[in-house]
Amino acid sequence: MNSSIFASAVFTAGIPSTSGGVRLAGFRGASGFLGLSARFSSGFRGFTVLDQSVFSRRLRIPGLVMKGQRTLGVTFATAATGKSLHEFTVKDIDGNDISLSKFKGKVLLIVNVASQCGLTSSNYTELSQLYDKYKDQGFEILAFPCNQFGGQEPGSNTEIKQFACTRFKAEFPIFDKVDVNGPNTAPVYQFLKASAGGFLGDLIKWNFEKFLIDKNGNVVERYPPTTSPFQIEKDIKKLLAA
Repeated sequence: MNSSIFASAVFTAGIPSTSGGVRLAGFRGASGFLGLSARFSSGFRGFTVLDQSVFSRRLRIPGLVMKGQRTLGVTFATAATGKSLHEFTVKDIDGNDISLSKFKGKVLLIVNVASQCGLTSSNYTELSQLYDKYKDQGFEILAFPCNQFGGQEPGSNTEIKQFACTRFKAEFPIFDKVDVNGPNTAPVYQFLKASAGGFLGDLIKWNFEKFLIDKNGNVVERYPPTTSPFQIEKDIKKLLAA
């Protein structure tokens, strides 16, 4: 697909953003699975396209300028929803109700995980290492299994827990399997997506998309599946020091 055709297809789904620019809420005209995430002023220079086989491809469209990257620490949650993550209650992997208010004052990384994805080994390994390194400094990882992407998390909660804790020695909290897209989206993911939407509206693009949450329960950054946990470490350190 050439850039002019792609630009035309993209802008059929553009909607005004609250900042006066354009945020892309959908996409028509491209084949395959796409995952796009950025915010626009008058357009864009480049962006990342994700699909199931080729996870990262850079495209450039002449004459369009992308707004600069978000500054870490600029929160989206209050403006988008008027809520905090701490207001939600979820079920853990054992079926117990857990109020997320227990994580007040902590920096959180929320991840939709899967056991049979090509990204599973690297993400679980790095997540476990980050957790071990920063858990005593007020950092928590909240993992939400999801089977919506290629059916790559088909097991029961018991099987998922055994896989994560045995193979990867995961000690961070793992929660009940949830939907992150569609009519049965878990309320906590409705909140996360409303707080930091991407090119395709609020869709979660694939396994291991990540949301970074500050100590007050606000979403401060959203990372695509191809962003490794180690790449987020510097942002985690900044929030822990804040």
